[in-house]
Amino acid sequence: MNKILDQLSDKLLPIANALGSNKYLAVLRDAFMLSFPITMFGSLIVVFNNLPFFNDDTKTFLYNLLGNGQMATMSIMTVFVVFGIGYYLSKSYDVEGVFGGAVSLSSFLILTPFFIEPEKGEAISGVLSLDRLGAKGMFLGMITAFVAAELYSRMSKKGWQIKMPDTVPPAVAKSFAALIPGTLTLSIFLALHACVTYFFHVNLHDVIYKVIQAPLIGLGGSIGATLIAIFAIQIMWFFGLHGQVLVNSVMDPIWNTLNLENLEALQAGEATPHIISKSFIETFTVGLGGSGMTLAVVLIMAFVLKKKVYKDVGRLALGAGIFNVNEPVIFGLPIVMNATILIPWIVAPIVVTAINYTVMALGIVPAPTGVSVPWTVPLFFSGMMATNSIMGGLLQLVDVVIVGLIWYPFLRVLDKQEDSVL
Repeated sequence: MNKILDQLSDKLLPIANALGSNKYLAVLRDAFMLSFPITMFGSLIVVFNNLPFFNDDTKTFLYNLLGNGQMATMSIMTVFVVFGIGYYLSKSYDVEGVFGGAVSLSSFLILTPFFIEPEKGEAISGVLSLDRLGAKGMFLGMITAFVAAELYSRMSKKGWQIKMPDTVPPAVAKSFAALIPGTLTLSIFLALHACVTYFFHVNLHDVIYKVIQAPLIGLGGSIGATLIAIFAIQIMWFFGLHGQVLVNSVMDPIWNTLNLENLEALQAGEATPHIISKSFIETFTVGLGGSGMTLAVVLIMAFVLKKKVYKDVGRLALGAGIFNVNEPVIFGLPIVMNATILIPWIVAPIVVTAINYTVMALGIVPAPTGVSVPWTVPLFFSGMMATNSIMGGLLQLVDVVIVGLIWYPFLRVLDKQEDSVL
Protein backbone atom coordinates (compact mmCIF):
# COMPACT_ATOMS: atom_id res chain seq x y z
CA MET A 1 0.00 0.00 0.00
CA ASN A 2 2.79 2.41 0.92
CA LYS A 3 4.55 1.69 -2.37
CA ILE A 4 1.37 2.53 -4.31
CA LEU A 5 0.93 5.77 -2.34
CA ASP A 6 4.54 6.74 -3.00
CA GLN A 7 4.12 6.17 -6.73
CA LEU A 8 0.88 8.17 -6.74
CA SER A 9 2.56 10.95 -4.81
CA ASP A 10 5.42 11.07 -7.33
CA LYS A 11 2.91 11.56 -10.15
CA LEU A 12 0.61 14.04 -8.42
CA LEU A 13 3.14 16.35 -6.79
CA PRO A 14 4.59 17.75 -10.05
CA ILE A 15 1.05 18.45 -11.33
CA ALA A 16 0.03 20.11 -8.07
CA ASN A 17 3.21 22.18 -7.96
CA ALA A 18 2.64 23.32 -11.54
CA LEU A 19 -0.92 24.38 -10.73
CA GLY A 20 0.10 26.06 -7.50
CA SER A 21 2.90 28.06 -9.08
CA ASN A 22 1.05 29.01 -12.27
CA LYS A 23 0.97 32.79 -12.46
CA TYR A 24 -2.27 33.03 -14.41
CA LEU A 25 -4.21 30.72 -12.10
CA ALA A 26 -2.94 32.69 -9.10
CA VAL A 27 -4.05 35.94 -10.75
CA LEU A 28 -7.48 34.47 -11.52
CA ARG A 29 -7.89 33.30 -7.92
CA ASP A 30 -6.91 36.71 -6.55
CA ALA A 31 -9.25 38.47 -8.98
CA PHE A 32 -12.22 36.45 -7.75
CA MET A 33 -11.22 37.14 -4.16
CA LEU A 34 -11.16 40.87 -4.98
CA SER A 35 -14.86 40.65 -5.82
CA PHE A 36 -15.69 38.53 -2.77
CA PRO A 37 -16.65 41.25 -0.23
CA ILE A 38 -18.67 43.13 -2.84
CA THR A 39 -20.62 40.09 -4.02
CA MET A 40 -21.11 38.99 -0.42
CA PHE A 41 -22.89 42.27 0.28
CA GLY A 42 -25.09 41.68 -2.76
CA SER A 43 -25.86 38.15 -1.53
CA LEU A 44 -27.06 39.45 1.82
CA ILE A 45 -29.42 41.84 0.01
CA VAL A 46 -30.77 38.99 -2.12
CA VAL A 47 -31.30 36.78 0.93
CA PHE A 48 -33.18 39.54 2.73
CA ASN A 49 -35.32 40.47 -0.28
CA ASN A 50 -36.34 36.84 -0.83
CA LEU A 51 -37.01 35.55 2.68
CA PRO A 52 -39.46 32.65 2.35
CA PHE A 53 -42.11 34.17 4.62
CA PHE A 54 -42.37 37.34 2.46
CA ASN A 55 -45.24 37.39 -0.02
CA ASP A 56 -44.77 38.51 -3.63
CA ASP A 57 -45.94 42.07 -2.95
CA THR A 58 -43.42 42.46 -0.13
CA LYS A 59 -40.61 41.05 -2.26
CA THR A 60 -41.45 43.46 -5.09
CA PHE A 61 -41.57 46.38 -2.66
CA LEU A 62 -38.17 45.47 -1.19
CA TYR A 63 -36.67 44.89 -4.62
CA ASN A 64 -37.72 48.38 -5.72
CA LEU A 65 -36.12 49.86 -2.61
CA LEU A 66 -33.01 47.71 -2.18
CA GLY A 67 -32.51 46.06 -5.59
CA ASN A 68 -29.61 48.33 -6.52
CA GLY A 69 -27.59 46.68 -3.77
CA GLN A 70 -27.73 43.52 -5.84
CA MET A 71 -27.49 45.15 -9.28
CA ALA A 72 -24.34 47.09 -8.38
CA THR A 73 -22.56 44.05 -6.90
CA MET A 74 -23.41 40.48 -7.89
CA SER A 75 -25.09 41.37 -11.18
CA ILE A 76 -21.93 43.06 -12.50
CA MET A 77 -19.40 40.64 -11.02
CA THR A 78 -17.53 40.37 -14.32
CA VAL A 79 -16.53 44.04 -14.01
CA PHE A 80 -14.71 43.37 -10.73
CA VAL A 81 -13.09 40.19 -12.01
CA VAL A 82 -11.83 41.93 -15.16
CA PHE A 83 -10.34 44.80 -13.18
CA GLY A 84 -8.82 42.34 -10.70
CA ILE A 85 -7.14 40.29 -13.43
CA GLY A 86 -5.68 43.41 -15.03
CA TYR A 87 -4.52 44.72 -11.66
CA TYR A 88 -2.86 41.55 -10.35
CA LEU A 89 -1.33 40.47 -13.66
CA SER A 90 0.20 43.93 -14.16
CA LYS A 91 1.58 43.85 -10.62
CA SER A 92 3.18 40.46 -11.33
CA TYR A 93 5.21 42.24 -14.03
CA ASP A 94 6.09 45.07 -11.59
CA VAL A 95 3.91 47.45 -13.60
CA GLU A 96 1.47 49.91 -12.01
CA GLY A 97 -1.52 47.67 -11.25
CA VAL A 98 -4.26 50.31 -11.18
CA PHE A 99 -3.61 51.34 -14.77
CA GLY A 100 -3.41 47.70 -15.87
CA GLY A 101 -6.81 47.10 -14.28
CA ALA A 102 -8.32 50.22 -15.86
CA VAL A 103 -6.99 49.33 -19.32
CA SER A 104 -8.31 45.76 -19.02
CA LEU A 105 -11.75 46.96 -17.97
CA SER A 106 -11.88 49.53 -20.77
CA SER A 107 -10.79 46.88 -23.30
CA PHE A 108 -13.62 44.62 -22.16
CA LEU A 109 -16.14 47.44 -22.47
CA ILE A 110 -14.89 48.23 -25.99
CA LEU A 111 -15.90 44.69 -26.99
CA THR A 112 -19.27 45.01 -25.24
CA PRO A 113 -22.36 46.05 -27.26
CA PHE A 114 -23.79 49.36 -26.06
CA PHE A 115 -27.28 48.53 -27.22
CA ILE A 116 -30.17 46.22 -26.40
CA GLU A 117 -32.30 44.49 -29.00
CA PRO A 118 -35.79 43.84 -27.60
CA GLU A 119 -37.90 41.07 -29.08
CA LYS A 120 -40.27 43.67 -30.50
CA GLY A 121 -39.39 47.16 -31.61
CA GLU A 122 -36.16 48.93 -32.53
CA ALA A 123 -32.82 48.48 -30.82
CA ILE A 124 -32.09 50.80 -27.91
CA SER A 125 -28.62 52.33 -28.17
CA GLY A 126 -26.41 53.91 -25.54
CA VAL A 127 -27.20 51.31 -22.85
CA LEU A 128 -25.45 48.27 -21.36
CA SER A 129 -27.22 44.99 -20.70
CA LEU A 130 -26.57 43.68 -17.17
CA ASP A 131 -26.07 40.11 -18.37
CA ARG A 132 -23.06 41.28 -20.43
CA LEU A 133 -21.48 42.51 -17.20
CA GLY A 134 -22.49 39.40 -15.30
CA ALA A 135 -22.75 35.73 -16.17
CA LYS A 136 -22.91 36.01 -19.96
CA GLY A 137 -19.80 38.16 -20.22
CA MET A 138 -17.63 36.30 -17.71
CA PHE A 139 -15.44 34.29 -20.07
CA LEU A 140 -14.94 37.08 -22.59
CA GLY A 141 -14.10 39.34 -19.68
CA MET A 142 -11.43 36.97 -18.36
CA ILE A 143 -9.87 36.41 -21.79
CA THR A 144 -9.88 40.12 -22.58
CA ALA A 145 -8.40 41.05 -19.20
CA PHE A 146 -5.51 38.60 -19.51
CA VAL A 147 -4.67 39.67 -23.07
CA ALA A 148 -5.03 43.40 -22.35
CA ALA A 149 -2.92 43.23 -19.19
CA GLU A 150 -0.25 41.20 -21.00
CA LEU A 151 -0.07 43.74 -23.84
CA TYR A 152 -0.07 46.72 -21.49
CA SER A 153 2.57 45.22 -19.18
CA ARG A 154 4.90 44.08 -21.93
CA MET A 155 4.76 47.47 -23.68
CA SER A 156 5.44 49.19 -20.38
CA LYS A 157 8.40 46.92 -19.63
CA LYS A 158 9.85 47.67 -23.05
CA GLY A 159 9.99 51.34 -22.06
CA TRP A 160 7.29 52.57 -24.44
CA GLN A 161 6.48 55.36 -22.04
CA ILE A 162 6.54 59.12 -21.75
CA LYS A 163 8.99 59.87 -18.96
CA MET A 164 8.43 63.06 -17.02
CA PRO A 165 11.03 65.02 -15.01
CA ASP A 166 11.48 64.12 -11.35
CA THR A 167 9.87 67.41 -10.35
CA VAL A 168 6.49 66.30 -11.75
CA PRO A 169 4.10 64.86 -9.09
CA PRO A 170 4.14 61.02 -9.05
CA ALA A 171 0.45 60.69 -9.95
CA VAL A 172 0.93 62.82 -13.06
CA ALA A 173 4.13 61.00 -14.03
CA LYS A 174 2.44 57.60 -13.74
CA SER A 175 -0.48 58.78 -15.89
CA PHE A 176 1.86 59.90 -18.67
CA ALA A 177 3.85 56.65 -18.36
CA ALA A 178 0.64 54.69 -18.95
CA LEU A 179 -0.43 56.82 -21.92
CA ILE A 180 1.37 55.06 -24.79
CA PRO A 181 0.96 51.40 -23.71
CA GLY A 182 -2.64 52.10 -22.67
CA THR A 183 -3.52 53.81 -25.95
CA LEU A 184 -1.92 51.08 -28.05
CA THR A 185 -3.70 48.32 -26.10
CA LEU A 186 -7.08 49.99 -26.38
CA SER A 187 -6.49 50.65 -30.09
CA ILE A 188 -5.89 46.94 -30.69
CA PHE A 189 -9.18 46.01 -29.03
CA LEU A 190 -11.08 48.76 -30.82
CA ALA A 191 -9.71 47.55 -34.17
CA LEU A 192 -10.68 43.97 -33.25
CA HIS A 193 -14.21 45.08 -32.37
CA ALA A 194 -14.53 47.09 -35.59
CA CYS A 195 -13.37 44.18 -37.77
CA VAL A 196 -15.63 41.61 -36.12
CA THR A 197 -18.63 43.95 -36.28
CA TYR A 198 -18.05 45.10 -39.88
CA PHE A 199 -17.02 41.84 -41.56
CA PHE A 200 -19.01 39.27 -39.57
CA HIS A 201 -21.93 41.35 -38.23
CA VAL A 202 -21.61 39.80 -34.75
CA ASN A 203 -20.07 40.77 -31.43
CA LEU A 204 -17.42 38.86 -29.54
CA HIS A 205 -19.68 38.48 -26.51
CA ASP A 206 -22.02 36.20 -28.43
CA VAL A 207 -19.18 34.37 -30.19
CA ILE A 208 -17.27 33.55 -26.99
CA TYR A 209 -20.45 32.62 -25.15
CA LYS A 210 -21.58 30.15 -27.81
CA VAL A 211 -18.16 28.71 -28.74
CA ILE A 212 -16.39 28.57 -25.35
CA GLN A 213 -18.53 29.52 -22.37
CA ALA A 214 -21.70 27.51 -23.00
CA PRO A 215 -19.85 24.21 -23.67
CA LEU A 216 -17.59 24.68 -20.63
CA ILE A 217 -20.56 25.48 -18.41
CA GLY A 218 -22.34 22.39 -19.68
CA LEU A 219 -19.29 20.28 -18.85
CA GLY A 220 -18.42 21.92 -15.53
CA GLY A 221 -22.03 21.87 -14.39
CA SER A 222 -22.35 18.11 -14.80
CA ILE A 223 -22.29 15.78 -11.81
CA GLY A 224 -19.52 13.72 -13.45
CA ALA A 225 -17.10 16.63 -13.74
CA THR A 226 -17.98 17.72 -10.21
CA LEU A 227 -17.23 14.31 -8.73
CA ILE A 228 -13.89 14.26 -10.55
CA ALA A 229 -13.10 17.68 -9.04
CA ILE A 230 -14.07 16.42 -5.55
CA PHE A 231 -11.87 13.36 -6.03
CA ALA A 232 -8.92 15.56 -7.08
CA ILE A 233 -9.41 17.81 -4.02
CA GLN A 234 -9.38 14.83 -1.66
CA ILE A 235 -6.34 13.19 -3.23
CA MET A 236 -4.32 16.41 -3.10
CA TRP A 237 -5.24 17.04 0.54
CA PHE A 238 -4.20 13.47 1.38
CA PHE A 239 -0.70 14.29 0.21
CA GLY A 240 -0.64 17.54 2.18
CA LEU A 241 -1.52 19.89 -0.68
CA HIS A 242 -4.36 22.40 -0.40
CA GLY A 243 -6.66 20.67 -2.87
CA GLN A 244 -9.43 23.22 -2.52
CA VAL A 245 -7.22 26.10 -3.64
CA LEU A 246 -5.62 24.15 -6.49
CA VAL A 247 -8.83 22.73 -7.97
CA ASN A 248 -10.88 25.86 -7.38
CA SER A 249 -8.36 27.96 -9.28
CA VAL A 250 -9.33 25.93 -12.36
CA MET A 251 -13.05 25.38 -11.68
CA ASP A 252 -14.07 28.68 -10.07
CA PRO A 253 -14.68 30.54 -13.36
CA ILE A 254 -17.20 27.87 -14.36
CA TRP A 255 -18.82 27.49 -10.92
CA ASN A 256 -19.08 31.26 -10.43
CA THR A 257 -20.68 31.69 -13.85
CA LEU A 258 -23.23 29.00 -13.03
CA ASN A 259 -23.89 30.83 -9.77
CA LEU A 260 -24.54 34.10 -11.59
CA GLU A 261 -26.94 32.41 -14.02
CA ASN A 262 -28.87 30.99 -11.06
CA LEU A 263 -29.00 34.44 -9.50
CA GLU A 264 -30.29 35.99 -12.73
CA ALA A 265 -33.01 33.33 -12.89
CA LEU A 266 -34.00 34.11 -9.29
CA GLN A 267 -34.12 37.78 -10.17
CA ALA A 268 -36.42 37.06 -13.11
CA GLY A 269 -38.69 34.82 -11.03
CA GLU A 270 -37.68 31.72 -13.01
CA ALA A 271 -36.64 28.24 -11.88
CA THR A 272 -32.99 27.72 -10.93
CA PRO A 273 -31.30 26.37 -14.09
CA HIS A 274 -28.27 24.71 -12.46
CA ILE A 275 -27.75 22.45 -9.46
CA ILE A 276 -23.96 22.55 -9.58
CA SER A 277 -22.65 26.03 -8.87
CA LYS A 278 -20.24 27.84 -6.58
CA SER A 279 -22.93 27.94 -3.88
CA PHE A 280 -23.48 24.19 -4.19
CA ILE A 281 -19.76 23.49 -3.78
CA GLU A 282 -19.28 25.91 -0.89
CA THR A 283 -22.45 24.95 1.00
CA PHE A 284 -22.81 21.22 0.44
CA THR A 285 -19.14 20.18 0.46
CA VAL A 286 -16.94 22.71 2.29
CA GLY A 287 -19.92 23.80 4.40
CA LEU A 288 -19.99 20.43 6.20
CA GLY A 289 -16.90 21.01 8.29
CA GLY A 290 -14.32 22.03 5.68
CA SER A 291 -12.65 20.14 2.84
CA GLY A 292 -13.60 16.48 3.09
CA MET A 293 -16.76 17.19 5.15
CA THR A 294 -14.97 16.45 8.44
CA LEU A 295 -17.38 17.86 11.04
CA ALA A 296 -18.82 14.36 11.54
CA VAL A 297 -15.27 13.02 11.95
CA VAL A 298 -14.50 15.61 14.62
CA LEU A 299 -17.70 14.75 16.51
CA ILE A 300 -16.92 11.02 16.48
CA MET A 301 -13.37 11.64 17.67
CA ALA A 302 -14.48 13.98 20.43
CA PHE A 303 -17.38 11.95 21.84
CA VAL A 304 -17.16 8.33 20.62
CA LEU A 305 -13.55 7.17 20.29
CA LYS A 306 -11.86 5.91 23.46
CA LYS A 307 -8.28 7.01 23.18
CA LYS A 308 -7.47 10.28 24.89
CA VAL A 309 -5.25 11.44 22.02
CA TYR A 310 -8.20 11.29 19.60
CA LYS A 311 -10.64 12.81 22.06
CA ASP A 312 -8.27 15.72 22.63
CA VAL A 313 -7.73 16.34 18.91
CA GLY A 314 -11.48 16.09 18.27
CA ARG A 315 -12.40 18.53 21.01
CA LEU A 316 -9.69 20.98 20.02
CA ALA A 317 -10.82 20.83 16.39
CA LEU A 318 -14.54 21.08 17.15
CA GLY A 319 -14.70 24.87 17.55
CA ALA A 320 -12.92 25.48 14.25
CA GLY A 321 -14.85 22.67 12.55
CA ILE A 322 -18.20 24.29 13.32
CA PHE A 323 -17.02 27.21 11.17
CA ASN A 324 -15.66 24.85 8.46
CA VAL A 325 -11.99 25.27 9.28
CA ASN A 326 -10.55 21.76 9.46
CA GLU A 327 -6.77 22.04 9.29
CA PRO A 328 -6.57 20.98 12.99
CA VAL A 329 -8.07 17.58 12.20
CA ILE A 330 -6.37 17.20 8.81
CA PHE A 331 -2.94 17.56 10.37
CA GLY A 332 -3.86 16.53 13.92
CA LEU A 333 -5.53 13.14 13.34
CA PRO A 334 -3.66 13.11 10.90
CA ILE A 335 -5.53 12.66 7.64
CA VAL A 336 -2.47 13.53 5.57
CA MET A 337 -0.66 10.36 4.45
CA ASN A 338 -2.76 8.16 6.76
CA ALA A 339 -3.51 5.07 4.67
CA THR A 340 -5.97 3.68 7.23
CA ILE A 341 -8.52 6.42 6.48
CA LEU A 342 -7.79 7.03 2.80
CA ILE A 343 -10.99 5.22 1.74
CA PRO A 344 -13.52 7.24 3.80
CA TRP A 345 -11.60 10.45 3.12
CA ILE A 346 -12.20 9.97 -0.62
CA VAL A 347 -15.48 8.05 -0.64
CA ALA A 348 -17.57 10.10 1.83
CA PRO A 349 -17.46 13.44 -0.08
CA ILE A 350 -18.13 11.71 -3.40
CA VAL A 351 -21.11 9.76 -2.02
CA VAL A 352 -22.61 12.77 -0.24
CA THR A 353 -22.15 15.06 -3.28
CA ALA A 354 -23.88 12.49 -5.50
CA ILE A 355 -26.77 12.17 -3.01
CA ASN A 356 -27.15 15.95 -2.74
CA TYR A 357 -27.25 16.30 -6.50
CA THR A 358 -29.84 13.52 -6.78
CA VAL A 359 -32.27 14.90 -4.19
CA MET A 360 -32.04 18.34 -5.81
CA ALA A 361 -32.54 16.91 -9.28
CA LEU A 362 -35.65 15.09 -7.99
CA GLY A 363 -36.98 18.33 -6.53
CA ILE A 364 -36.94 17.07 -2.93
CA VAL A 365 -34.58 19.89 -1.91
CA PRO A 366 -34.34 23.19 -3.83
CA ALA A 367 -31.09 23.85 -5.68
CA PRO A 368 -28.97 26.79 -4.45
CA THR A 369 -30.41 30.07 -5.67
CA GLY A 370 -27.09 31.66 -6.66
CA VAL A 371 -26.68 33.59 -3.40
CA SER A 372 -23.08 33.53 -2.19
CA VAL A 373 -22.92 32.26 1.39
CA PRO A 374 -19.64 32.74 3.31
CA TRP A 375 -18.03 29.33 3.65
CA THR A 376 -17.52 29.94 7.38
CA VAL A 377 -21.29 30.01 8.11
CA PRO A 378 -22.12 26.91 10.21
CA LEU A 379 -24.08 24.10 8.63
CA PHE A 380 -27.89 24.16 8.68
CA PHE A 381 -27.83 27.97 8.54
CA SER A 382 -25.69 28.01 5.39
CA GLY A 383 -27.94 25.39 3.79
CA MET A 384 -31.04 27.48 4.47
CA MET A 385 -29.39 30.65 3.15
CA ALA A 386 -28.11 28.98 -0.02
CA THR A 387 -31.40 27.33 -0.97
CA ASN A 388 -33.81 29.85 0.61
CA SER A 389 -35.46 26.84 2.26
CA ILE A 390 -35.22 24.97 5.55
CA MET A 391 -34.81 21.81 3.44
CA GLY A 392 -31.29 22.93 2.55
CA GLY A 393 -30.36 23.01 6.22
CA LEU A 394 -31.99 19.64 6.90
CA LEU A 395 -30.10 18.12 3.98
CA GLN A 396 -26.81 19.24 5.53
CA LEU A 397 -27.74 17.48 8.78
CA VAL A 398 -28.48 14.29 6.83
CA ASP A 399 -25.13 14.71 5.06
CA VAL A 400 -23.29 14.80 8.39
CA VAL A 401 -24.98 11.54 9.44
CA ILE A 402 -24.00 9.86 6.16
CA VAL A 403 -20.39 11.01 6.47
CA GLY A 404 -20.32 9.73 10.05
CA LEU A 405 -21.66 6.31 9.02
CA ILE A 406 -19.00 5.98 6.30
CA TRP A 407 -16.17 7.09 8.59
CA TYR A 408 -17.11 5.29 11.80
CA PRO A 409 -15.80 1.75 11.01
CA PHE A 410 -12.45 3.16 9.87
CA LEU A 411 -12.10 5.38 12.91
CA ARG A 412 -12.82 2.39 15.13
CA VAL A 413 -10.04 0.47 13.37
CA LEU A 414 -7.73 3.43 13.92
CA ASP A 415 -8.74 3.54 17.58
CA LYS A 416 -7.94 -0.15 18.03
CA GLN A 417 -4.64 0.13 16.18
CA GLU A 418 -3.58 2.89 18.51
CA ASP A 419 -4.77 0.76 21.42
CA SER A 420 -2.38 -2.01 20.45
CA VAL A 421 0.51 0.41 20.12
CA LEU A 422 0.10 2.26 23.43
